[in-house]
Amino acid sequence: MGTMQNAIGGCGSQARMDGEFFNKLSPLAMKDISSMAHGSNYPAGMILFSEKDPAPGVYIVLEGEVKLSMNSSDGRRLILRIAKKGEILGLASALSGRPCEMTAETLYPARIAAIVRKDFLNFLSRHPEVYQSVTEELSRDYAMACEQLRTVGLSNSAPEKLARLLLEWSQNGKTTDGMVHFRFPLTHGEIGEFIGASRETVTRTLSVFKSRHLVAFHGSTLTIPSKAALENFARC
Repeated sequence: MGTMQNAIGGCGSQARMDGEFFNKLSPLAMKDISSMAHGSNYPAGMILFSEKDPAPGVYIVLEGEVKLSMNSSDGRRLILRIAKKGEILGLASALSGRPCEMTAETLYPARIAAIVRKDFLNFLSRHPEVYQSVTEELSRDYAMACEQLRTVGLSNSAPEKLARLLLEWSQNGKTTDGMVHFRFPLTHGEIGEFIGASRETVTRTLSVFKSRHLVAFHGSTLTIPSKAALENFARC
C-alpha cells in the first residue's frame, strides 16, 4: 500500500501541476503548493489510499490514471471513475478529517505528487482565496458521482449501462472521419464493477456491440464508428 511518506520521499522531484484546479491558482499560491508537492513514480496496481483509512492528505495525478472505487460489506466493488492527469484526490477527507470514502489505485504506471493533510490545510490558511477552487473541485466530484449513480442505478439494462459508459469515456477520445478512438483501460471484470454487472455479461454485451458495428477493437484501442448510433442504442 502507498503512503504519504513514500510519495514525498527525498527521491521525488518538484511537481509540475496542470489541471483546472491548479490553473486558477495565483502565481504565489502555485509557487507555495509546488514547493510542498514532490512527484514520485508508482507502478500499476499501487494503492494510494484505501476506503476507511485515516485521511492522509491529497494526491495529485501528474501522469497516468487512477481507479477510484468503493466496496460493500459483502466484498462487492463499484468502480466510481478513472481520475486523470491534473486531478486532485482525497480532497473531501483531507478537509473534513474523516476517513477516506474510497480506494485509489493506479491503473497504469503513474507519477503522483502528495501533500500531507496538515501541510495542505496550512496552505489553505495562507491562501484563503483557494477555497473557491476547492469548492469548484468538490462540485465537479459530486457531479461525476451523480452521473455514475445515474448510470448504475437508473439505466434499465446492462447494455444500456455499458453504452452510457463507453459514451462517457469517448468524450476524451480522438475523432477522425467521424469515428471516435480511445484507450480501453479496463478488463471485462473491471467494467462489470463499473456498471454493476458480471464479467460474463460484459463480454456478451461487447460481442453484441461488435456484431452490430457499434464498437470495434484494435489492440487496446476502442473505436466507436458512430456515436449517434451508440447513443440511440443507449436510449432504447
